[in-house]
Amino acid sequence: MAQQPIWPGSASFNSSGSTPWQLYDAEAGFASASIKFAEWGAKRLGYPIVSVELQAAQFFACYEEATAEYAAQVNQFNIKDNLLAAQGQPTSSTFTHRNLKPSMARTIELSEQYGTEVGVGGDVEWKQGKITIDSGSQTYDLNALFSEVSESGKGIEVKRVYYEASPAIQRYFDPYATTGYGSINLIDGFGFGGYSPAVSFTLMPIYEDLLRIQAIEFNDQIRKSAYTFEMTNNQLKIFPNPTTKSDLFFDYLVKEDRDDLLRRPYGTASGSGVVSDYSNIPYQDMKYNAINSVGVQWIRKYGLALTKELLGMIRGKYGTIPIPNADTSLDGETMRQEAQTEKEFLISQLREMLEQTSRKTLMEQERDEAQALQEKLQKVPFPIYIG
Repeated sequence: MAQQPIWPGSASFNSSGSTPWQLYDAEAGFASASIKFAEWGAKRLGYPIVSVELQAAQFFACYEEATAEYAAQVNQFNIKDNLLAAQGQPTSSTFTHRNLKPSMARTIELSEQYGTEVGVGGDVEWKQGKITIDSGSQTYDLNALFSEVSESGKGIEVKRVYYEASPAIQRYFDPYATTGYGSINLIDGFGFGGYSPAVSFTLMPIYEDLLRIQAIEFNDQIRKSAYTFEMTNNQLKIFPNPTTKSDLFFDYLVKEDRDDLLRRPYGTASGSGVVSDYSNIPYQDMKYNAINSVGVQWIRKYGLALTKELLGMIRGKYGTIPIPNADTSLDGETMRQEAQTEKEFLISQLREMLEQTSRKTLMEQERDEAQALQEKLQKVPFPIYIG
């Protein structure tokens, strides 16, 4: 087998395939940086004092891997930091190099679920049903009488039963009632009896209405049987015992509608093609030209560690090389250990730096800055005003 040439001292970059994955080959900045990295990396490894058993292709591959690793680390952090804001967004877009503002979609979705439970909106339809109340019968099985018939046996949850006396306010303003504060007496009481238009401008204190309504409700509860009911597992028991046949209406929802977790993800009307979790949030490969100088420097260092590791593997294939009257040992294993240590340090350093820029950490820094500013302003002397 022919001897493969080693590093000759210079390299050229082909934009159509100089790296294995060709992630950044089309960017002129990456091509130029790869050539400079190869020349710099070879010199850092001892060239031309010692031979470097690598070709340009290995230097370019290591630089591509270092760039991709930097992008992966930053994207992993961004995914963790922005997942709540991204859930429900379309996967057809890309979040790389884009600022994601905090979203209220998740909070609103949770609020809608609470709204469903208390009947003030929500994302699950409340339906209305009715059953027939028979004279002398107090207990009714809504599962058998309604769910099996109208919802094909699906489980229902009754949210409201319309079985109570007419509202007190309705009886308070009943024009045919013989009790209460009549309009004529009310006008005279306020001193407007001699003024015919005054009935349009009668004023009453609010507490007078509240006390009278409360008296009507207490009358229903104490002096006569109150209209009420008990509900246990959709078994309805009504009080008092009905004396006539009538219809009883109620509001309900189908449990499947509320419990369907795939019904609607946050902020969207459909579950297809939207961000659901870590696996499909659309962070793509970074543009090399968009990486700042701090990131590029990290890529250089990590690329050099990868190059050192690769060279150590190559040299480690032969522990010793025979020379006249002796053997010489190669430093392959030492280079691999050093490269592994450098890689772990660089990854740890990058992750620590990213954590210091998380949304939570930045908000805490803003809070501390605001508190420090308030303390500083409190020490500023107040001016003396002379009028």
